[in-house]
Amino acid sequence: MEYRADALERAARIRMVVLDVDGTLTDGRIYIGPEGEAMKEFSVKDGMGITMMHRAGLETAIITGRSSQIVECRAAELKIDRVWQGVKNKHEAWQQLKQEMNLTNREIAYVGDDLNDLSILQQAGLACCTGDARTEVKRFSHVISGYDGGNGAVREIAEFILKAQGKWQSLVEAFAGIKAVPSYGQ
Repeated sequence: MEYRADALERAARIRMVVLDVDGTLTDGRIYIGPEGEAMKEFSVKDGMGITMMHRAGLETAIITGRSSQIVECRAAELKIDRVWQGVKNKHEAWQQLKQEMNLTNREIAYVGDDLNDLSILQQAGLACCTGDARTEVKRFSHVISGYDGGNGAVREIAEFILKAQGKWQSLVEAFAGIKAVPSYGQ
């Protein structure tokens, strides 16, 4: 993982993490059958990272350019309630999300991988990308995962944020049965 000097300070302020899908939560491959999109591959490690963020009181959302029933299913499974699909202008969705959640740019992290994520990455309080993101995306990112999209990048970024907020160890202890799951109100 690579990160800028101010990334820990930025991560400590985060209240919501917004995710791209193709190339971020997946490896970017889309399997299309005779009926249309047939399959996407998601990492359970990323799913655990999202679960840990939820347990720590962080909100999550998805903003993606493609529309897919598969994404709806995965989002429901992970309890991600705010899902924008088929978005041509991610900047507009970002503005709407901020207004609905009553959050500022500095309170929201974004994780992306490609050029269509640049408009949001430039505004995010914590701009993050996958290890295999485009060079232009890496230039705007405060945090660059050591993992590629769909292979644990979101998990690594989730851990980074939770450690910066001092929540990681108590969550680990709760999973180990050492302590009860802490209550993190936001």
